[in-house]
Amino acid sequence: MSKFEVGVRVEVLDDAIKGYILKLGDRSATVRTTDGFDMEFMFDELVVINDDSSLKVSNIDVYHALSEKESKIKKRSFVKKKKEKQVPAMEVDLHIEKLTAKSKSMTNFDILNLQLNTARGQLEFAISKRIQRVVFIHGMGEGVLKSELHFLFSRYDCISYYDANYREYGLGATEVYIHQSAL
Repeated sequence: MSKFEVGVRVEVLDDAIKGYILKLGDRSATVRTTDGFDMEFMFDELVVINDDSSLKVSNIDVYHALSEKESKIKKRSFVKKKKEKQVPAMEVDLHIEKLTAKSKSMTNFDILNLQLNTARGQLEFAISKRIQRVVFIHGMGEGVLKSELHFLFSRYDCISYYDANYREYGLGATEVYIHQSAL
């Protein structure tokens, strides 16, 4: 412990306290701090500081130290998650004028059957081609076609259905979601 002598300038390791040694004990020293307080510290808590306590470091030394530190740190790679693209839904317009040109001579029963057969065929096509979303545009009307479509959709275990986006379709459309895992 010969490095510690009365009058030697010291600094405390775990604190921002500097001063000089006033008195030495067996395992400790009394230090008068730069603020004028006398405090006792164990020898292993003190470090002797030289009179030229200014630290001289060049920019090159800083650069080398930083590059060495960065090379030791394992760089984390961030994998940018791809946003799932919202695949546009397949649209099936069930208005009779879109399905046939001979609607004038058809009865309401024939029109409804053609619309339901078209819906069933398009739904089967979407299921076979693994299309997840289908929007059936049925219009407002009296709700007969809508209720028949809902009855048709309820027969399938692999689909769920709900009113389509109001902003896009208004009240006259039903969207069907086909669960691919069930297929």
